[in-house]
Amino acid sequence: MAEAGDIVSGVAGRYASALFALAHERRETGPVGEALARFDGLIEESPDLKRLVRSPVFSAEDQAKALAAILEAAGIAGIAANFIRLVAAKRRLFFIREMIADYGKLNDRFRGVTRAKVTSAAPLTDEHVAALKDALRAISGGKDVDLEVKLDPSLIGGLVVQLGSRMVDGSLKTKLNAIRTRMKEVG
Repeated sequence: MAEAGDIVSGVAGRYASALFALAHERRETGPVGEALARFDGLIEESPDLKRLVRSPVFSAEDQAKALAAILEAAGIAGIAANFIRLVAAKRRLFFIREMIADYGKLNDRFRGVTRAKVTSAAPLTDEHVAALKDALRAISGGKDVDLEVKLDPSLIGGLVVQLGSRMVDGSLKTKLNAIRTRMKEVG
């Protein structure tokens, strides 16, 4: 297993590394990752939960009470729930989304998965998605690729692909903007 420091760093990275080590020891890396992703989704969807997580105005006791109800309603229990409660008790809840992202990176590395984001002007067929995954798998050294596909009609045509820190913009919108810029320089 790769060293955690190679993938994550800082306060969030240390918490994520400790959580990943515990989950790995108990053979629960997948379920913990799923529970954390569910909690992160709740934060994204709820302005009130986002405020609870970010604001230092709420006491640790208020956060603990609110989180108990949220975790129970969302069906988040075990290691993930205990971790979230610990983070709140340590007054580090404002780092939770970074911790969750860092845990995801550690879990992806452990599972041999690479994440890619694709933005397309039009819906992709299953054949296109499969071909794109195959191409990205070859680029990433044979790792499985978890593909997140979004639609953005403003691209006019083509794709924007982000694999790790690499980005390829093959959208018609970008190409037209480049032509417009060159025409302005000549004119």
